[in-house]
Amino acid sequence: MDPLALVVSGALAVIALALAWPVPVVFARADWPTHAPARALLLWQAIALAGGLSMIGALVALGLGLVGLHPVWGGVAYGAALGFALHLLGHLAATVVSVARQRRRHHALLELLSSPHPTRARTRVLDDGAPVAYCLPHGIGSLTVLSRGLLESLGPAELAAVIAHERAHVEQRHDLLLVAFRAWRSALPWFPIAARAEQEVTVLVELLADDRARREAPDAVLARAILAVAERRPDAREAPDPSRRASERVRRLVPETRAH
Repeated sequence: MDPLALVVSGALAVIALALAWPVPVVFARADWPTHAPARALLLWQAIALAGGLSMIGALVALGLGLVGLHPVWGGVAYGAALGFALHLLGHLAATVVSVARQRRRHHALLELLSSPHPTRARTRVLDDGAPVAYCLPHGIGSLTVLSRGLLESLGPAELAAVIAHERAHVEQRHDLLLVAFRAWRSALPWFPIAARAEQEVTVLVELLADDRARREAPDAVLARAILAVAERRPDAREAPDPSRRASERVRRLVPETRAH
């Protein structure tokens, strides 16, 4: 038995447990990520990566500590480490394949249900009266999708702000972050913080895209565009609370504004 390996295993297990619950809970309740979404996203990635590596490392160190005294239990610890690593990687691979398949189907549907924007490249227009805007990442074939309702309800300045926001998602590859945290949630469905992390990252990429759009549009214009879309949307597809999230984004841009 290697006492040092057992100490390392215990320390890594404590780190893994801290990163699995109290650290992300405290982080999710903090106010500063709203003002620094890029740093907050980096921290969420560090928490997820360090948490997984710490758990795998704890099991490997446990195996090293036990293999001399209890070879069978040492082998069990090694097997658990390998199994957990393969579990995480397997869910990541499955999520990537699933998302890629969904995007291909989405692109095919857009070819049938939308038309090219007359003046904007890589932009499709849906014949939908609800104000809708989103990006569909696909490498050099990435698209920005706008609805007829959006084009009719926004002025030129607000529309430019919305498009800048959506293009930021594509240019900054926010989809990769979202896929990674979606895979984490899929791999650990019993783990509440995995779902919370996915929600927080979803909010942060919206704020990061807002910051990119602010380079091309005044804050007040972007705030008006966000409010116009939120107030006219008849559904609630932007979980968990679209109206509240829009209000938070608007207050961040124009603190004195009261968003409804």
